Order: sequence, then structure tokens, then C-alpha cells
Amino acid sequence: MKIVTIGLGYIGLPTAIMFANYGQQVIGVDVQLEVVNSLQEGQVHIEEPGLQEALTRAITSGNFKAQTQVEQADVFIVAVPTPNKEDRYKSCDLMYVISAVNSLIPYLEKGNTVIVESTIAPRTTEDIILPLIEEAGFKVGEDLFLVHCPERVLPGEILQELRYNNRIIGGVTEACTKSGKEIYGIFVKGELISSSASAAELSKLMENTYRDVNIALANELAKIGDALAIDSLEVIEMANKHPRVNIHSPGPGVGGHCLAVDPYFISSMAPTVTPLIQQAREINSTMPAFIVEKVEELMEKIDGKKITVLGVTYKGNVDDIRESPALEIVDLLKEKRGYELSIFDPHVEKEWIEKEFKQSVVDSDLLLVLTDHDEFKTIDVDQLTLMRQKVVFDTKNIFEKKPEIKLISLGNLSSIKGLNMGAK
Repeated sequence: MKIVTIGLGYIGLPTAIMFANYGQQVIGVDVQLEVVNSLQEGQVHIEEPGLQEALTRAITSGNFKAQTQVEQADVFIVAVPTPNKEDRYKSCDLMYVISAVNSLIPYLEKGNTVIVESTIAPRTTEDIILPLIEEAGFKVGEDLFLVHCPERVLPGEILQELRYNNRIIGGVTEACTKSGKEIYGIFVKGELISSSASAAELSKLMENTYRDVNIALANELAKIGDALAIDSLEVIEMANKHPRVNIHSPGPGVGGHCLAVDPYFISSMAPTVTPLIQQAREINSTMPAFIVEKVEELMEKIDGKKITVLGVTYKGNVDDIRESPALEIVDLLKEKRGYELSIFDPHVEKEWIEKEFKQSVVDSDLLLVLTDHDEFKTIDVDQLTLMRQKVVFDTKNIFEKKPEIKLISLGNLSSIKGLNMGAK
């Protein structure tokens, strides 16, 4: 089987490589020349465990190649970004999806299957993509097959979860669903769940919206704990010992191209009946400003000047900075006068990021932990000797309490008021 995958990012590339390593002929297509050049040279352009080795196997076998142009195939997979529009409800921008579909239409033949993996608003497949294909003269469900199959993977575990997670196969018709199941059955070991395209779209969005709403509850609890001088992390730990309670962890905000984006795709399609989803998004979107407010209180209390920021990715152990609340916090801190900022993230290569942790903490008054990389979980007191003051504001709850460190978390925010002034 010959497969063309359009979009070689965090989902498209692993999917393409997976099919290639299961014996399919795969053409990976991307409009970014630097991405294609890197892959042609045998190098992945994203950080994901095992992906480099998987790419090497796929290229060595002759089953994968990257290029900028679409060509004829049996299956076309669309895995391009779907950002938010700059409108009132931050609705789904289908610009890249529509462009990808239009690019493959000239190469369609009877018997082909078109699969959209991109996360899209409910009813997009049936109301927007289906007409584009049928206007080209094809009867979907008879001449060719159209499927929405959303990805459900965790960065850092993508290759594992692509194989073993359940997959929703949302066909426009039953024949479309059948075709989609045959294709993903090549490598998926989890359950292949039959569905309609629209239900598949909404299911993917609700999976991430559920988590966003739960995180919003935890973030609101952190603010309640601050207001009432109660340790909110202790409250969460105790509440979660109830057999039917699972409160998520609070944090500096929600990022990535799923949780921070997908809820808007639902609320924009049904704004009058989604007040809870909209309120949760608002709560989580305000967390960066809340963290900065607490940093200001803390820096004033300790008479601090320099802040060392640990982590700018949206989650631990990845290089993904899309929609990262840590970056928003950094930008807000830069707007404040009088602070010197030093930023360290071992997973991100940027000219404004310190290369060495030891250098990043020189004369620092505050260590601000915004990402839970494994490297940060093993930082010892001895590594902080060059700090002016050993004060840590840990928004990810990964630092161990030690007497030599003044440790502030989202559980004990009220303790800021009791800190002593300045370094001695």
C-alpha cells in the first residue's frame, strides 16, 4: 500500500514512520523546506524518544522518503496544524487543512481513502471536507472513502501509544469506516472503534476539554488556598483518596496544541450552551498572570533582583513550546522593570536560553520552576551555591523540601507573606 502523509510535525511524522516500518510505502510531504531537507538527510526535527531510530529504519528499508509535493497514492493522511482564529471564540482555523485537501484532490483515484488526523471542529469533515471532494467528481462511500481518525497520544510516549492506544475511526459512511479500520489495523494493537466522522471529531475535543476543565478546578483551588491560607496541594492529595475523586494538579497554565486549543473548537460551534467550557478556558488562561503576580509579591518580600526560570516547554521532557504558559510568563516578566532574567531549558535550543544550569543561577534570588523536566527533579542544594538567595517558587510541585531552601509551591502561596527580607 502506498500512503502519502501531508504534514510532518509531532503527529504526522511519527504516523508516517510507523506505517513505513510496518511495510508500507510512505511519502511524507511538508511545505517547510527545512523540515524536508532534514528528513532527507536522515535527521528528525522534533524531540521524541525513539523517533530518530525509527526514521533511520524506515529510510534504510526504502519505505519512507520526504518531499514537498503530493503524488498519487492509495491513502492520503492529512496531519497539518489547526490553530485558533483571532475571532471572538478562537474558532478552528482550517486554512492548512483545506490547503492540504486541495493539494491532494488532483491525485485522487477511485478506491482511494482520505484520512484527516488533524484536530478539527465538530462537523468539519462532513460539512467542509466532504463537499470539496465531491465537487471534484467523486461519490464518497462509493468511489473513495473519507475518514476522520484523531490521534490520542502523549508527547514522550508517541510511538508506544500510536500502536497500543485505542483509535476512533470516524467514517462518513460505514464503507468509509471499514476502509479506515483496515488501514489502521496495519499497526494499531488497541481497539479500533467504529464511529461517524462528526462523533469522532467531538470525542477527541471532549477528551482534552475534560482535562482542561479538571485542571481549571485545580487552579481555582490553588487560588482558594492562597486566599484562605490553606495548603491546596494537601487538600488535593486527601480528596483524591476518595475512590471517586480525581482532581488534577494545578500549574502555571495549560499549553500545547491540545488542551489549550481544543475546547475553543467546541465552544465556538455552540457558544450559547458551553458556559462551563468557556469559564474553564478563562481560568486556565489567567494562570500565567496569576503566577507573575505571586512572583512580584515574592521578589518584593525578599528584595530580589534576578530570576532564574527553569523550563519554557508546555510539559516535561519534550521540546514543544507551542502555546506554552511558561513563555507567556517569561514575556510578562520581561515587561516588569527591575528584574534580571536568566532562562534555562535543556530541551530547547534558543539563543536566549542559557546553555549551562550553573551559569543560569549565578547571583539569582529566585528559582522559578515552570516545567517538570526530569533534569529539574534531581537538582540538589549543592547546585544552588551560586545563588544570591536560595528561594524556589515551584509551580510544578517537583522540588523536595529541604531546610536550606525557602520553597514556595502552589500549595503554600500564603507563606510568601512570612518570608524574611533580602539576602544577608
